[in-house]
Amino acid sequence: MAVYTEVSDEDLKTFVAEYDLGGVVAFKGIAEGVENSNYLLNMEAATYILTLYEKRVAREDLPFFLALMEHLAGQGVPCPRPIHGKDGKVMRNLCGKPAAIISFLQGMWPRRVLPDHCRLLGQAIAAMHLAGESFAQSRPNALGLEGWERLFQACAEKADEVRPGLAAEIRGELDSLAKDWPKNLPKGIIHADLFPDNVFFLGNELSGLIDFYFACNDFFAYELAICLNAWCFETDGGFNITNAGHLIAAYRAVRPLQEEEIAALPALARGAAMRFLLTRLYDWLNQADGALVRPKNPLEFLQRLRFHKGIESPTAYGIV
Repeated sequence: MAVYTEVSDEDLKTFVAEYDLGGVVAFKGIAEGVENSNYLLNMEAATYILTLYEKRVAREDLPFFLALMEHLAGQGVPCPRPIHGKDGKVMRNLCGKPAAIISFLQGMWPRRVLPDHCRLLGQAIAAMHLAGESFAQSRPNALGLEGWERLFQACAEKADEVRPGLAAEIRGELDSLAKDWPKNLPKGIIHADLFPDNVFFLGNELSGLIDFYFACNDFFAYELAICLNAWCFETDGGFNITNAGHLIAAYRAVRPLQEEEIAALPALARGAAMRFLLTRLYDWLNQADGALVRPKNPLEFLQRLRFHKGIESPTAYGIV
């Protein structure tokens, strides 16, 4: 989450008048994340999140994202629910940007990831995957192999300014991934961006999965590969096999993995590391003026990519 578009008092008053939520009590920007402009919106009856969708989120994809959240929330998945206006619509315009109000979820994301966090996350991911099977809409993953190639082409000329030799290393890895990428694994709706700051915990429970704006149809095991990258590395770059083992075991207890999915995890984890290396590299080279958040270091995921290249067996991820 972040703030790129400032909303005036007058514009806010006009916008919330389209809803039956009462008057505004407080309104504050949320300076985290890199994708959209987000505000904490306190109304007389409840608290909400107001999101203005910035350039990376395509307007034509928004009905899918919002409908998916509503479907998953209705299936018991702890995720935000879009709020309908007086006209029944969940999406409208604010300050020239598509915008929506969604429900606010209690909880905090973990600053230090523990095995119990990974266990609860594994259970929640599997339940989300199963709940998504009854969702009628679909969306291709715009940040798959072809998307990585487009991102690389946009970054290639300046990549070596971030690290000498980076462009050549990425080029070689993209070619290798194109050869190694699996083709026939079980697939369905995935979140595709479940980093710790998109998962809330309250006490000993997982209380929320948020920011579904990369959700798409892809391999279920690719979701696990993303989470291996996001949840199972320490700040010094070391891999936490205990966290990984809890994540995968908890997932398998709810939705069993096929042997082909397990065997594909090293390649999928390399791909997930490449995806975030490239998106972070693009953001690093194209920083937005006036944003209240700085882009994240892409080289963290170069280190993780190199780790996954050295994996010879999925047992290295704590699978028993």
